[in-house]
Amino acid sequence: MNKTIKTVLLIIGIALTAYGIYTMVVPETQISIGDLNLIEVQDNTNSYITIALGLVAIGISLIKGEK
Repeated sequence: MNKTIKTVLLIIGIALTAYGIYTMVVPETQISIGDLNLIEVQDNTNSYITIALGLVAIGISLIKGEK
């Protein structure tokens, strides 16, 4: 694999992993109106998929090619 392709995959992988972790850590949405508290439950499925894609891209970029 070409060195530039590996570098691009590494950068994309790091960015996807960081974004997935960021979306997982962001606090849940809360709305308070007087005594009524509305809390939206956060679904982390998209975060897990984004992190997995980032790790796959990092793994592919670190695989050694033919010499």
